[in-house]
Amino acid sequence: MINFLIVDKIIKDALIEDIPQEDISTNSVISEDSISTVDLICKEEGITAGLEVFERVFHILGKVEVEFLKKDGDKIYPGDKVALLKGNTRHLLQGERVALNLLQRMSGIATLTNKYVKEIEHTSTKLLDTRKTTPNLKILEKYAVKVGGGHNHRFNLSDGVMLKDNHIAAAGGITNAVKLCRENSSFVRKIEVETESLEMVVEALEAKADIIMLDNMNLNTAKQAVEMIGDKAIIEFSGNVRLENIKSIAEIGVDFISVGALTHSVKNLDLSMKNLKNI
Repeated sequence: MINFLIVDKIIKDALIEDIPQEDISTNSVISEDSISTVDLICKEEGITAGLEVFERVFHILGKVEVEFLKKDGDKIYPGDKVALLKGNTRHLLQGERVALNLLQRMSGIATLTNKYVKEIEHTSTKLLDTRKTTPNLKILEKYAVKVGGGHNHRFNLSDGVMLKDNHIAAAGGITNAVKLCRENSSFVRKIEVETESLEMVVEALEAKADIIMLDNMNLNTAKQAVEMIGDKAIIEFSGNVRLENIKSIAEIGVDFISVGALTHSVKNLDLSMKNLKNI
């Protein structure tokens, strides 16, 4: 479920950015009372995500009705009609680019996420996103990951304890970093520790970390780490994960694999508003 108290601000900021004063082109040729219909068309195979966000753009602008022929999570193909829009022509044209930009990005993330999920669905490993998101669009991008079949890692720095390399260096090592977290953070928080070698894995185990991340390890080293950890901690693999190697990583028995590319290197799914007709 999307929190529209947050999303409305994202949309309004985007509309102000795109229409700081007025839409000169539209207002020059379209009367205020003009009513039209237009189709939302799919031009590329993928997974839909963000249809409610798309619709919300037009509701914020004014009088536009949106009839959806698909829902979030549906597989769509070139030529598919995803929605039919009817309403004030100016509002349709003014909201078109912002609505499409958000929908295309969210659908692109869902599509890419689903490709990764398909590679590991024969295992018990779950796919995670990361905090490598577009500033101010995190809530939308992480929602899209879930639509694509993935799971969310931390939403923000207040959401959980993760001791990365710089935290560990600043604390003087894993042992002291974990000790300080236990003393200074709530007991309800799990503590995750990033490790880059088997020696660090041993130290994380001895410190009783709840989650051990295997960061940028080669497959052989990661496999040894999984055997060492066993059921003593939750295991996450991260770093240099691609569609070509995620299956092999999952098969060594990690609980989670986090992939930054789901949100930081995604290609927007191609959708378009076409066939506008005055009525």
